[in-house]
Amino acid sequence: MLTVVKNQIKISLLTIKYALIKESLNKVTFITSIVFMILNNASFIIQWFIFFSLKENIGGYNMDKVLLLWALASGTFGLSHFFFKNSYNLSSIITNGKLDAYLVMPKNVLLSAITTDVESSAIGDILYGYIILFISGLTIPKFLLFTLFIITGGLIMTSIAVILGSLSFWFHKTDTIADIGNSFITHFATYPDGIFKGITKILLYTVIPIGIVSYIPIKIFTEFNIYLTIGIILLTILLVGITFIIFNKGLKRYSSSNLMIARI
Repeated sequence: MLTVVKNQIKISLLTIKYALIKESLNKVTFITSIVFMILNNASFIIQWFIFFSLKENIGGYNMDKVLLLWALASGTFGLSHFFFKNSYNLSSIITNGKLDAYLVMPKNVLLSAITTDVESSAIGDILYGYIILFISGLTIPKFLLFTLFIITGGLIMTSIAVILGSLSFWFHKTDTIADIGNSFITHFATYPDGIFKGITKILLYTVIPIGIVSYIPIKIFTEFNIYLTIGIILLTILLVGITFIIFNKGLKRYSSSNLMIARI
């Protein structure tokens, strides 16, 4: 079992490597997209400097915590969109019958579908996260925790995207629902949880799991808690497992479009 998993991961990483090589053929475009993504993220931080010049505390967060929140949001977004770009196009892939090309590949169908392309600009998101971490005061424990949490956060974001995309196995025209759901996660991840109240806050820790992606990790950075850290890891593994189950159940309902498409 472990050997199979190891081989699947190795093949996926090779696929991502070749996709990255293809993306980087035009070096000017490749580097420009990364730099502009970093600058784009930095422009949003400016507004927070303005807010904190007017008020010292927003939703229980000071500027340092907001910087860390943005670092986590950018890192998780970047990791998910770089390594698993097609998870955000899964609804279209299913609806248009394009899963055919992945059914014959020598690895898991889901991994084949979501790792065959990369989003080069997402590298800028990941780098931006580490730049902000460095600015806020880099230490080895913070570096390790940050890396752990962008991995767990990225996997959670990817899992939600796959689950929403897999709805297309059962329902028609669910791409809009998938887009809205993914946008919600990205949008809420950059705001302090203290500004949300009632049902909205409950949703952010359950249906829209931003609490697990960003808010709880922020608390762990402030005051380390091994139990919360282990809890996030276990919840991530559980959600990834549920994602594979949902996709595989949906795959049994998939109807081929008879498209003859070769993946190289």
